[in-house]
Amino acid sequence: MEPRREKSNTCGTICLKYLLFIFNVLFWLAGGVVLAVGVWTLMEKSDYISLLNGGLYSASAYILIVAGSIVVVTGMIGCCATLKEIKSLLIVYLVLLMCVFLLEVFAGVLAYIKYQECFPFCYQLDDELRHNLTETMQQKYQQPGEETITQAVDKLQQEFKCCGSNSSVDWSGSVWIHAVENDRLVPDSCCKTPSEGCGRRDHPSNIYKVEGGCVMQLENFILSQLHILGAVGIGIAFLQLVGMMFTCCLYRNLKEDPY
Repeated sequence: MEPRREKSNTCGTICLKYLLFIFNVLFWLAGGVVLAVGVWTLMEKSDYISLLNGGLYSASAYILIVAGSIVVVTGMIGCCATLKEIKSLLIVYLVLLMCVFLLEVFAGVLAYIKYQECFPFCYQLDDELRHNLTETMQQKYQQPGEETITQAVDKLQQEFKCCGSNSSVDWSGSVWIHAVENDRLVPDSCCKTPSEGCGRRDHPSNIYKVEGGCVMQLENFILSQLHILGAVGIGIAFLQLVGMMFTCCLYRNLKEDPY
């Protein structure tokens, strides 16, 4: 009877190993997605997101990169611990999973509390973003030493198919428009088909007339990114709970290991 019981335990352990290994692959892939989104945001989107004169969005990209890296490393540790059946490494892996999960819960609760606190006054934050973007575009576009801002504004208007912070009328108050040698009404990047000097005509058939302007388009983009990240975060949290359960079961089923 003793050999039969040992064989049963071995089969259960093998099943748990494969389940936990599959979980770790999914967990590793999820971490890779978060890491990729952070790098993509920092490399491709930080130029015009920086127009909002705040470090929140660039900081968010760095947080994504750090979080994704931690998840990837944790997944690798989990794979090694599972395949090699090292109980001490399983404990390290379980602790890392719990720490990441608790940080996610803490961050989610904190974000919810902050949102509830600001809810009646959130429009003030929105007005501040609009003011910052308008001021940056009007005061720094095509000015000496502000080449980065100029390129970011042009890219923003072309990529989001918009013109001006709130509307194309915003450009009438810009420093660049009032330059003596300038004969344009809006930048050429406002044109639906950009070409040299096309900004001399601000008719809707020639330039983008989007309700809410570029700031509305930028806000919609940021909100869509937050929704995606929220969904990914919930998925990762669920995976972590499953992983912790599998890890505990595998730890109990493993034979005594001196390492």
